[in-house]
Amino acid sequence: MAKSRGSVATTVVYGIPNCDSVKKARVWLEEHGVEFEFHDFKKAGVSNALVQDWLKDVSLDLLINKRGTTWRGLSEVHKAEADTTAGAIALMIHKPSIIKRPVIVVNGRVKTLGFSAEQYAELFA
Repeated sequence: MAKSRGSVATTVVYGIPNCDSVKKARVWLEEHGVEFEFHDFKKAGVSNALVQDWLKDVSLDLLINKRGTTWRGLSEVHKAEADTTAGAIALMIHKPSIIKRPVIVVNGRVKTLGFSAEQYAELFA
């Protein structure tokens, strides 16, 4: 849990364990004493409600990683499904590897996507 002026924040790292960005994020958080829970997309999955909640804080364009190998491996039909919010959410539930990782959630709100030591230092100061 990230500490912030006497209150305790709940931090959840969403991703997959073998992702380089997720590995970097977890190491950074551990080295900086930030307690967190890890949610493995592959084991625990993602739900419609979870993705809908994230979309309150980040846009669909940011949440879907269109530069990754999972996206590039999709058929044109599946890529076209991502053009609608419902289709994109269904795609993320079916293929969670398409989600930009890690998703860092503090106190129920998405604070950042991906890994940036600078952003983390600012977020968890």
